[in-house]
Amino acid sequence: MASQVCRFDPEDNYNAFLKTVGKAPYEGTGKLAGIPVAVKDNISTKGITTTCGSKILGGYVPPFDAFVVELLKKEGAAIVGKTNMDEFGMGTTTENSAFGPTLNPCDTGRVPGGSSGGSAAAIAAGMVPMALGTDTGGSIRCPSAFCGIVGLKPTYGRVSRYGLIAYANSLEQIGPMAGNVTDVSTLMGVLCACDSRDSTTYDRPYCHTPDINVRGTRIGVPEEFFGKGVDPKVASVVWDGISLLERLGAEIVTCRMPSMSSALAAYYVTCTSEASSNLARFDGVRYGPTSDTKKQWHESFQDHRRELFGKEVRRRIMLGTFALSSGYYGKYYAKAQAARQNVKADFDRLFRQVDVIAGPTMPTIAFKLGEKSDPLSMYLSDILTVPANLAGVPAISVPCGRVDDMPVGLQIMGRHFEDEKVVDVAYAFEQGVSA
Repeated sequence: MASQVCRFDPEDNYNAFLKTVGKAPYEGTGKLAGIPVAVKDNISTKGITTTCGSKILGGYVPPFDAFVVELLKKEGAAIVGKTNMDEFGMGTTTENSAFGPTLNPCDTGRVPGGSSGGSAAAIAAGMVPMALGTDTGGSIRCPSAFCGIVGLKPTYGRVSRYGLIAYANSLEQIGPMAGNVTDVSTLMGVLCACDSRDSTTYDRPYCHTPDINVRGTRIGVPEEFFGKGVDPKVASVVWDGISLLERLGAEIVTCRMPSMSSALAAYYVTCTSEASSNLARFDGVRYGPTSDTKKQWHESFQDHRRELFGKEVRRRIMLGTFALSSGYYGKYYAKAQAARQNVKADFDRLFRQVDVIAGPTMPTIAFKLGEKSDPLSMYLSDILTVPANLAGVPAISVPCGRVDDMPVGLQIMGRHFEDEKVVDVAYAFEQGVSA
């Protein structure tokens, strides 16, 4: 358990950290007393450089802590550094960082997943026992699956986003990552608190000890989660994991989720549209390096963003600006919101029949470095994770086996504010595997 691990290994062979700030041992009181915790670099940390993996925020030092960081410190955690990430959370590999890619500790020729790849790699490498990530379309669950750790995307609104540098407000959520379900549950118990500074948060504390009993739990398995694009070997390993849950007393219910056909398109139109608005603030005046003051403002603004934003960020800003532009709003953004409602309706329908939904976290094992140079092929990799963000439901990834000696993740999704239930199913599976 993390409570027994009170050390921090600063030797970073995987480019997992952008900045380290501490060494063990630490002193403190609370649930996380003396435990090293890493924080993704898009979460504000007072006095510690926070760049979102981007040159445009180079040298930016927040004057305040995000609410989740305040909670960590209150419980005695030691914030040991900021982890690498895809620039502004835009990517599935952590290759889009302006400070170089993070390597997967399971195979340094492969990516750790993204965008919370630095947090996942730090845990998988044994540098820290737990870390914070953020999940906009799978950015906690994807690297958890690729690195063989556990990661939870909480119900939207269960964890405050105050101090999170925004990418897509209606989708993203801060969540816990760790080497096992118990530690994820412990960290989740610290993060859940109502915050008056974030109007989207709910007063729903998490005070839960994982329960191994899943007897009678109805687990829905949508056919679409094993469809085109899912590696047959990955599908086989995940089905073996679902069969284990059945042997532990759960009831497996095969079902359909038709909205999956439009979920990915709805997600990318929505997130790029929100990004185009959120990232407008980075103008060379208020944050990071200053722009050339000798030029006219509009020319300076344009050059500053062209030079300091990475290719993927520029691509998504342009896509979002186009989708929101006059004449195209109804054709793209409005239709994406209708498709998003269909995804929510599908989850509501399924959760009247089952308690949780299970399937693969990712359709393949971790990609080789440079393999997803085509952005479309990278976007398609998110097909199994984005539905939970569109609907705002909780989802966890837990290791369930290996393919070609690389980890495979089992994803479990639950009803709104039933994060405890998905943790229980993941815990039962984890304990069933180790029994």
